[in-house]
Amino acid sequence: MKNAVYIETSIVSYLTARPSNDIRSVSQQNITSEWWGSRRNEFDLFISEFVIIEASRGDKNTAAKRLATIEGIAELEVLDATAN
Repeated sequence: MKNAVYIETSIVSYLTARPSNDIRSVSQQNITSEWWGSRRNEFDLFISEFVIIEASRGDKNTAAKRLATIEGIAELEVLDATAN
C-alpha cells in the first residue's frame, strides 16, 4: 500500500506557473517539478473540491493548465466539519 499525499493548490501552481524571477519561487518550482516528475508515482495522490475551485480561478489558459495537471487525481469527500 502506498502512502497518501494531499495535493494542495500551491503544488499545482508551482508546476504550471511561468518561471519566476524570485529565487525562492524558482527553488519551489524546481523542487516541485522534480518531485512531480520522479516521485509522485510512489504515492496515492488526493485533492479536494477546494483545490479544483482554486485551480479554476484566474487566467483561463493558466487555469486550464492547472486543471489538466490534477485531472485523474482522486477527489476526497469534504465533510461538513471540514468545510467550516
